[in-house]
Amino acid sequence: MSLIEVSNVSLTYHSLKAETKAIENLNFSIKEGEFISIIGPSGCGKSTLLNIISGLLKPSKGEILYNDNTVKNRLDKMGYMFQKDYLFEWLSVRSNVLLGLRIKKIDTKDNISSADNLLKNYQLDRFVNHKPTELSGGMRQRVALIRTLALNPEVLLLDEPFSALDYQTRLKVCDDVKGIIKKEGKTAIMVTHDLGEAIATSDRIIVLTKRPATLKLDVKIEFMNKDATPFQRRKEPEFNEYFNLLWKELDELNE
Repeated sequence: MSLIEVSNVSLTYHSLKAETKAIENLNFSIKEGEFISIIGPSGCGKSTLLNIISGLLKPSKGEILYNDNTVKNRLDKMGYMFQKDYLFEWLSVRSNVLLGLRIKKIDTKDNISSADNLLKNYQLDRFVNHKPTELSGGMRQRVALIRTLALNPEVLLLDEPFSALDYQTRLKVCDDVKGIIKKEGKTAIMVTHDLGEAIATSDRIIVLTKRPATLKLDVKIEFMNKDATPFQRRKEPEFNEYFNLLWKELDELNE
């Protein structure tokens, strides 16, 4: 059974002078525990689709179903991680992590204890009293992810979460984030421009066409070494095979 169903989704932007089709008749499903990446040409509507899946944006046609219910009724099950970490520089690491709980007024003793355990489990307990300016870019992204996980979402929506980092840090943080998501048993949907990143992290890759975005390909990503980290996947023979296949498809879309 699918956790999320994208069913006949279309989105059209209207202005006084014209209308622009952003997405047209898009269909695919996501199973619980899957890590899905969405790729496609620049401006094709990847982040727009993420906003529709999250329930932040309503499609012009079609619907997003979550466990067979309309997604707008399950917004509390979605957690968003953006390109920037959006940590408050004047708050400590722990205060940043607990902020969402306090805003939602669910900062119970159990929830705070759970957040503290996340900080401990992912090697941030030594930095709970540090300010974000004292952390590396990779550590800041880990704090941002744990802040999201503290709300106990079932689905994580990742909008180019590593794009603000330098290449070497991206590789390390990609391993960290994928490992945390896998260990916590979350379903993840990531938008990225980085083809290698998508192959290294994903169970499936959704390829969108140019605007108006439709489904071009839905590729299952499988490696013989099932326990390989994203960094290790880059060294496996399957990595180049998937890269060449998907690069060719994207290159055709950009013609």
